[in-house]
Amino acid sequence: MNSVVLVVIGLTMMALGFLLYSKFLGRRVYQLSEAYTTPAHTMEDGVDYVPTNKYVLWGHHFTSVAGAAPIVGPAVAVIWGWFPAFLWVTLGTVFFAGMHDFGALWASQRHKGQSIGTLSGRYIGARGRNLFLVVIFLLLLMVNAAFAVVISNLLISTPTAVIPTWGAILVALLVGQAIYRLNWNLPIVSIVGVVALYSLIVLGDKFPVALPEEMLGIPARGWWIIILFTYAFVASLLPVWVLLQPRDYINGLQLFIGLALLYGSFLIVRPEVVAPALRENVPDGTPGIFPLLFVTIACGAVSGFHGIVASGTSSKQLDKETDARFVGYFGAVGEGLLALGTIVATTAGFKTVADWEEIYKEWNAGGVGAFVKGGGALMNEGLGLPTSLSATVLATMAVLFAATTMDSGVRLQRLVVGEIAELMGVKLSALVATTIAVAFGLGLTFSTGVDGSGGMLIWPLFGTTNQLMAGLTMSILVIILAQLRRPTWPVLIPLLFVTVMSMWAAFIQLRTLWEKQNWLLLVIDVAIILCAIWVIVEAITAIQKARREPQVEWSDDEMWPGDRQRELAGVSAGAGAGSAGAADAGTAGGSTVVKTVEPQDPAGPRA
Repeated sequence: MNSVVLVVIGLTMMALGFLLYSKFLGRRVYQLSEAYTTPAHTMEDGVDYVPTNKYVLWGHHFTSVAGAAPIVGPAVAVIWGWFPAFLWVTLGTVFFAGMHDFGALWASQRHKGQSIGTLSGRYIGARGRNLFLVVIFLLLLMVNAAFAVVISNLLISTPTAVIPTWGAILVALLVGQAIYRLNWNLPIVSIVGVVALYSLIVLGDKFPVALPEEMLGIPARGWWIIILFTYAFVASLLPVWVLLQPRDYINGLQLFIGLALLYGSFLIVRPEVVAPALRENVPDGTPGIFPLLFVTIACGAVSGFHGIVASGTSSKQLDKETDARFVGYFGAVGEGLLALGTIVATTAGFKTVADWEEIYKEWNAGGVGAFVKGGGALMNEGLGLPTSLSATVLATMAVLFAATTMDSGVRLQRLVVGEIAELMGVKLSALVATTIAVAFGLGLTFSTGVDGSGGMLIWPLFGTTNQLMAGLTMSILVIILAQLRRPTWPVLIPLLFVTVMSMWAAFIQLRTLWEKQNWLLLVIDVAIILCAIWVIVEAITAIQKARREPQVEWSDDEMWPGDRQRELAGVSAGAGAGSAGAADAGTAGGSTVVKTVEPQDPAGPRA
């Protein structure tokens, strides 16, 4: 099959998803309102709560959620053939990821920008919230540690990406000042920023930078990891408008241009897909496609990490509630485009089946390397870019995707650490919470030696943990929609599918770890499974109760039910206050029951 057919079908499906299905979700399910005042305005603090242009916020959300995973997952999964990966990415983006990201963003900003972990306490109960936070903490720990290793490996293997990777930080700082301090026109800032960023890519291709193989007994990879965590520590403490927003926005533009170059090469070269649609002679040791496909490709189809980002940072920056459709759903479409491009690059970027099979001769052999090699060859042939420059463009794309995710990941883990501390009756400063988050990341990364290989120690659990997280997030959405008597099937069907597949995969993984006698991962996997099962049981109880209780309603001038009562009692229900978020809600059987709506004091804040 010619790759252009896949590209046209995939692009058409995602375009229709955004133009049609996301409008249905916004109108009938989430019922977005122009009149509603978002927490970015009512709780504006200039640090985390900042009203943001929807295009800038889309850049933040898209690049934060689209790390290396939408490249690595599809690049590995095509070992089973291109058709299953293509089907899961396209259908997953349209009916799963877009709905999930959109919904998590909507629910959080309707609750003062509270995280999905805090919302679990409100709707599932204190026990469910505590277990939810454990899963979130472990997931963020996996992402931060593993992405530090991925980025360091790319900086070593592709030294031409070093200058654009770190130069992007300076560009982002200048963009932030231009937008918020100098009030420059956004299109002008965008053009100047993109030109500067691509100039850095050309410069980096001419002047590769490599650290010494070893300094003070620590190899180059270890030093890059230390530098990355140091940077993430500082970045997570800065106001979002100073670095996080502009960095993600300008990276988002650069990455979309990179995707345009990649897709342009597909249309010009029109390569044949050399990989089989369904591969029968998979290498020895390759696991079965069911259910592993649905946890191998997470980002790019549906990912629980997205719900953490949507409710952790994006919801606090939403200028208008109606922007949630563009930021949330179209952010997922952007990641789907990256996953689709990866599938084409890794199945049509090789001249013969033998060349492709040489790469995919064993399980987990594919990855970023296969994407850069296949995509670089197509860009070289189609656009005439030198092979080295093509590789630099794609490697920089991968690094910037991973780096922006790590930026947000450390900031989010800081917030989670703060929530956990509050549940224990301790209030931590942002500095202390960030220190704890970075210490855990560095501790895991260097737990097996100075080369930083420990960062990948618990990564094998990412796929199942991430998808379980997606299921848990969707369960909260179902409870909210059930209370509001709105359609739940757009969320309930994906919820059931993702939960069944991820639990199935988790038990398969449990058996594999037992056979390999990997006791550390076995214990962690058991803990994650037990937490997930417990939360699922609590969620089912809460859903059943929500359907029996009287319908809950809200208006744009009212808080979410229960917030007013908490404020009158002197208890803050602000974002990040894990214990306060569920402190005063009526509960029965561990689930929150809301029956009435109290009008908001006109002088009080709205959320």
